[in-house]
Amino acid sequence: MATVDGFRLDGVLLGVATAATQIEGGDVVSSWTDWADRPGTIRDGSSPRRATDHWDRWREDTELMASLGMQVYRMSVEWARLEPRPGEWDDAAFRRYRDELHLLREKGIRPLVTLHHFSQPLWFERDGGWLGPGALWVWERFVAEVVTRLGDVVTEWVTINEPNVFVTGAHVFGDFPPGHRSLREGLRVYSVLAAAHLRAYGLIHALQPGPDTRVGVAHHLRPFRPGNPRNPWHRVLTRTMRHLFQDAIVRAMTTGEFTGPLRRPPGIPQQGGEGPARYADFFGLNYYSRTTVTRFDDGTPPGVPVNDLGWEVYAAGLGETARWAWETYGLPVWVTENGTADAADAFRSRYLWEHLSVVSEVRAQGVPIDRYYHWCFVDNWEWNEGEGPRFGLVALDYETQQRTVRDSGRFFAEVAREGGTTADMHARHVSGRIYPASRVEAHHR
Repeated sequence: MATVDGFRLDGVLLGVATAATQIEGGDVVSSWTDWADRPGTIRDGSSPRRATDHWDRWREDTELMASLGMQVYRMSVEWARLEPRPGEWDDAAFRRYRDELHLLREKGIRPLVTLHHFSQPLWFERDGGWLGPGALWVWERFVAEVVTRLGDVVTEWVTINEPNVFVTGAHVFGDFPPGHRSLREGLRVYSVLAAAHLRAYGLIHALQPGPDTRVGVAHHLRPFRPGNPRNPWHRVLTRTMRHLFQDAIVRAMTTGEFTGPLRRPPGIPQQGGEGPARYADFFGLNYYSRTTVTRFDDGTPPGVPVNDLGWEVYAAGLGETARWAWETYGLPVWVTENGTADAADAFRSRYLWEHLSVVSEVRAQGVPIDRYYHWCFVDNWEWNEGEGPRFGLVALDYETQQRTVRDSGRFFAEVAREGGTTADMHARHVSGRIYPASRVEAHHR
């Protein structure tokens, strides 16, 4: 429970998380630049070609990150930039990533690199994407090239970001490229993504043996609750949605055990030996909100605190999901994403206080949350929502690309410096901050 007295985070590494497509800019031939060129796909009509111009401003951003005392940084590499055509590698792009990774390490910031964060080359997408012929072989080729070229400066990897969000957006609800709407197809892609992680896990460890190599997945988890606990349909639908959205895919990727409705793709062997296998060295947890279930989508009831996108603010859910991950899989938990859309910076400091206090609380209860990556550093291009939502500790003027540290950014920097919070910090940054409340029942994709 968050109190004004403060709390300690001793031992938790604090930092920020980003994704290449959302920050780098440039005319990269990816699934998302193609998608943004199609009318009506992005809420404000914007494109990732502008974003935060991080591809050219990475030194400025890294210096700013270091000045705020960040200890860890989760970033991704843009597959379409590194492999613009099948089997052809852009040496200059690899050198650019190496330079950034070297500077991060010089500044004392430990990098965690994501290999697939929603975006993929347009040639891969047009060949059928994850359901195309040889997709897993193509994926392994990419993983091997990146780890071979960057493995001397990176030892910590996320293979795939939020496979459940990617699948539901791209193949079930059609909000992400390629815009398909088929639950059956989505379940097939789920299975292939699970296999992609299992193969990448073994491959990375083979290429980069040693105790410092850590590989995992950034899983999007949320508590699910029935809209009316007395309604049997709500209760059944809640259990079904949770299993389809997160439980089955998490189990497959973590242990290699495929449970219905997932199916083991050809070429992926059954787990051997006694007991479950393990295909993760940490449990990556992306946490934002919870879902209230009255039908087959993401629901928010009236009268609860929400952010600018109408997502319920429910800090206790971070503890609930972290505890479940630890008790189910016994892996150290890294909060690989947590943040909120707040353009006015009206409540982000309160959001940080409440969620970090949950981290402190559950650690005291024995759940090893070792890292916390805030989403995000500088306001970025928010996928199909475009440039509207503002998640950054640092505000961005898209027209001038000027960065301005928000009060919440200064607060987070102080938390990192002090290893926790105090009553004085609460008075200066948190007191009086109020969340808006939802007025009507809302449903999101």
